[in-house]
Amino acid sequence: MTFTSDTSHTSHTSHTSHTSHSARITGPVPYMATDGSVSHIPLGACLVEQMDGKSVEIVWGTSGQLSAALPLDEVEAAEGHGYLTLLD
Repeated sequence: MTFTSDTSHTSHTSHTSHTSHSARITGPVPYMATDGSVSHIPLGACLVEQMDGKSVEIVWGTSGQLSAALPLDEVEAAEGHGYLTLLD
């Protein structure tokens, strides 16, 4: 599945909708941790939220307490390698 951006425009305001998907991490998906080191999103269930046309937020943890923003092309590459599977 390809991630797409859903944008609506009105005469006065521009509004971008966020798209969310349930997903599963099945292989190494790296992200930059807050301390500047490279970490990997843990294997298992996650939520994928497309923030805009260029970035995606991956949310994980028992309460959804952890997240990382990744460039769209990195998320699509992870999906293409089979490391990220969208469930819906």
